[in-house]
Amino acid sequence: MVKEIASNFRKGQVIEHEDGHLYVVLKAETFRPGKGTPTTTIDMRRITDGVKTVITVKTTDTLEKAFVEEVPHTYLYKDGDEYIFINIETYDQISLTEAMIGDGIGFLQENAECKILMFDGKAITITLPTRVTMAILSTEPVVKGQTASSSYKPAIVESGARVMVPPHIEAGTRIVINTDDSSYVERAKD
Repeated sequence: MVKEIASNFRKGQVIEHEDGHLYVVLKAETFRPGKGTPTTTIDMRRITDGVKTVITVKTTDTLEKAFVEEVPHTYLYKDGDEYIFINIETYDQISLTEAMIGDGIGFLQENAECKILMFDGKAITITLPTRVTMAILSTEPVVKGQTASSSYKPAIVESGARVMVPPHIEAGTRIVINTDDSSYVERAKD
């Protein structure tokens, strides 16, 4: 384990917390007030059972960063409650649960290249591609008088995930989505 100051933690990194469990960082924000001590707020998910927690510490406090190995895999298919991946170098298959994949599960596509984080030879979580391209299945009709600059409408993509899109986007349109925050990036260029 390596000690690192709290302000250096980013999304996707793994922390070994004081309670002895491993947590994956979901979001880390540093707050620097004009007066007083700067703090870092870290939203994290316990890897063993998916429980989310938030801690706030001084930016200079140290936390244990777990040594994890990123192994490239390709998503194959869903089998019951498990998601099957294949190592693109050794062709070994591995299965992950929904709790291990986390909130990005709605953006998992067949044949998508991902990185599985391994700790002591065991899979603990997954890192999805930053952007995915998906087709819109359904969306609400445009309301007359809405402006394109300030309003978004809900849409359901092919995986069942919900995203907010500009009013000019219709069902059947392929869009690029940022998997970090489920936000619309642009219309796909394919």
